[in-house]
Amino acid sequence: MSVPGPETIHVDGAWRTAASGRTREVLDPADATVLTTVAEGGREDTDAAVDAAYRAFDGGAGAWPTTPVAERAALLRRVADLLQRDREDIALLESRDTGKTLEEGRVDVDDVTAAFRYFADAVVAETGRVVDAGSADVHSVVVHEPVGVCALITPWNYPLLQASWKIAPALAAGNTFVVKPSEVTPLSTVHLVKLLVEAGLPAGVANIVTGPGDPVGARLAEHPQVDLFSFTGGLVSGTKAAQAAVAGVKKIALELGGKNPNVVFADACATEEGFDTAVDQALNAAFIHSGQVCSAGARLIVEESVKDRFVAELASRAARIRLGRGTEKDVECGPLVSQAQLEKTEGYVASALAEGARLVCGGERPAPSEVRPATGYFYLPTILDDCHRGMRVIREETFGPILTVETFTGEDEAVALANDTEYGLAGAVWSADTARARRVAARLRHGTVWINDFHPYLPQAEWGGFGKSGIGRELGSAGLEEYRETKHVYENLRPQPVRWFAG
Repeated sequence: MSVPGPETIHVDGAWRTAASGRTREVLDPADATVLTTVAEGGREDTDAAVDAAYRAFDGGAGAWPTTPVAERAALLRRVADLLQRDREDIALLESRDTGKTLEEGRVDVDDVTAAFRYFADAVVAETGRVVDAGSADVHSVVVHEPVGVCALITPWNYPLLQASWKIAPALAAGNTFVVKPSEVTPLSTVHLVKLLVEAGLPAGVANIVTGPGDPVGARLAEHPQVDLFSFTGGLVSGTKAAQAAVAGVKKIALELGGKNPNVVFADACATEEGFDTAVDQALNAAFIHSGQVCSAGARLIVEESVKDRFVAELASRAARIRLGRGTEKDVECGPLVSQAQLEKTEGYVASALAEGARLVCGGERPAPSEVRPATGYFYLPTILDDCHRGMRVIREETFGPILTVETFTGEDEAVALANDTEYGLAGAVWSADTARARRVAARLRHGTVWINDFHPYLPQAEWGGFGKSGIGRELGSAGLEEYRETKHVYENLRPQPVRWFAG
């Protein structure tokens, strides 16, 4: 595994330490030891990175925006190939940095590869639109151009994946960028920028500043030379950054998380196979990556007639999930990313119990003898029954291995519960009745709805949410459009005097 050192700031084609000389330790969440030390960038580094991106964008002939589309697409495909070349190394880096299992890290690399290849194909396939002006003497077209300098802020839970969802379309469209990964998990993003350089990206097009949200993220949001601000992360931080970006009239894209319902109708459990599948998927929905997933199915909304059996089986399986370092054989779930996230999870469970929830399983850190290593940020998969909308654990995004249980008796009640959230990122409905499943899916106010499944996404399908889950979309054709401006070019082929004014 290749671990970056303190030169993790990349500006105008050169790797450097922070201008201040400050560094930050990156911890391995499995045992709380220091994994490496990276640069702790600040305002001076951020300004230098934006200036480099601005010059690379606005440098006239030969600048990245003027590079032919086919060449930009070819570079993205080279990056995809390099990702696959380094698949094992990157997966290991991601596992050690975030705590997720090695297999999850491999899946992330494959998904990132698919995103780069999709946007390479998508931008080549895009053409301008001829507009019928109603006259043979007019040639009117609508064309797409890059936005400019993009500031990209990514979260700690899926650092490589979320970076790719921004970087790939930004480059495909002809933009330059400055990316700020989470200070908690910056390592795979640093490696990705190295691959961009290896693939032949010109100096100044891709810049990275490792450092905290304040001052790095805050400066990117307000910087007058930044044209687009794209943020994935928490609601509070995202809202604050967006306010700064709005003041500069920047283009804004926000993905701010979710509180995602997993609705299970009794008929989905009518057969043993159906019951087993729905329980298994509910387990995956809630506990993959220790629940540190923006689209985690943290709210189980199950029909009352099957609730007791469903929850009992779910708890039995959750209690058998094998915790440990993500790189160890047979480990199914890793630690939480940090001490702060562990304490936050404990706080949500405590508040739920105080508000009347019933603890079914978990609800504590594992005993040292039950997990390897014993010193990491581990928390047992937890199920809370008898939950209701008044509880914090139902309203707020917990980002931990916590599954809450609510019940319903009819379709309208199920829909009302599923939509009773200020978020609207994703959700699922389980039913053996196809008509019902599609009817409920149509009524759910969430950006992605799965029917009889949970978690899959496609790079060619848009991702984003309703309500406070954010603004705009990533992936798909809309994900490319976020990084482009639309221009109408109207050409009069036979100009004549207008004679509007008599003189």
